[in-house]
Amino acid sequence: MTSASRTGPGPHYCWPSEPRIFRHVIGPSGDPVGMGRIVGDGGWYFVIADMAVLPEHQRCGIGGAILDSLLEDIRTRAPEGAYVSLTADPPGRRLYESRGFKDLGTGQDGMCRFL
Repeated sequence: MTSASRTGPGPHYCWPSEPRIFRHVIGPSGDPVGMGRIVGDGGWYFVIADMAVLPEHQRCGIGGAILDSLLEDIRTRAPEGAYVSLTADPPGRRLYESRGFKDLGTGQDGMCRFL
């Protein structure tokens, strides 16, 4: 992470020109069994854009490991207080809540947290 030469108060940070982060888990057969992806603006705002684990590999900790890795990458690159949001389908809500995500209160599936 490098400091950018921008005007305005506070530090500014630069990520690569395409601030996307991918994680995947390979199963015993050598095929992917889970994945996660973040899309960000290169500064303060990040979206957990995709999280998926094959049904036969769910409830084994793979989704949690992927999410933890993605969040750690944001923590190490972004300034404190970065905003992370996602859309949580009902089966994934417990995982996201266990990692500190809160319901946006809109009656929809949106959740967020600050790192």
